[in-house]
Amino acid sequence: MSGGGEKRVLVTGGGTGLGAAIVRGLAGAGYAVDFTYRASGEAAAALASALNEAHPGLGIRGYAVDLADRAALDAFCDTAEEVGYHGLVHNAGQSSDGLAAMFDQDRAEAAMQVNFFSLTRLAKALVRGMTRARAGRIVAIGSVAALRGNAGNAAYAASKGALIAYCRTLAVESAKRGVTVNVIAPGFIDTAMLAPYAAHRAGMERQIPAGRFARPEEVAALATFLMGEGAGYITGAVLPVDGGLTAMMGVHRS
Repeated sequence: MSGGGEKRVLVTGGGTGLGAAIVRGLAGAGYAVDFTYRASGEAAAALASALNEAHPGLGIRGYAVDLADRAALDAFCDTAEEVGYHGLVHNAGQSSDGLAAMFDQDRAEAAMQVNFFSLTRLAKALVRGMTRARAGRIVAIGSVAALRGNAGNAAYAASKGALIAYCRTLAVESAKRGVTVNVIAPGFIDTAMLAPYAAHRAGMERQIPAGRFARPEEVAALATFLMGEGAGYITGAVLPVDGGLTAMMGVHRS
């Protein structure tokens, strides 16, 4: 990896789904993008190739990094620290389903490592350079699960709740140095991650005020905006992109 005069952004979990949409959105806005992926090597290579052809000169680059592997993450962060990233979008996530009363600590810790601790490690590596430059953008992809109780989501929601609390504190600590830190809290997004819920989709969509799942590009558009100059006074915010889901009480008359 090497730095340069361009504004380079790092996206975790950028090989497929929402992450790939974020990488495409940022590249379309003129950002040079590095992204990490875990198991989607073929898709990641195709994404980088297509974007480098569409946007010559940006140098879109994918890196295989398993964020659950702390040693691998440390090694990547040591290299990333030297790049001088303008921004970080922490999109990588791991699900963890189970009832709160049946909490499995080992499974929860695995999700916490990917969803939360990897962000704190990346921020530790990158924030110093951002504060020196008096400019930087950190965007974490959270979830509406951290804003509203949902049966079976205890561990996942806890990891995303920790993400919110950490980002708010980091936002306060770094605001005077030109760094913004925000959380996007998506609702249901039309990606492969929701494939297991396909049989329930119609019923789920009926409960969303907008009546549909989000397109990945709709979430990516907000991440791209938050990277830009126009978002310089937005920090410490949690921004739902959920079709009105968290605005609704959730009790149906019939």
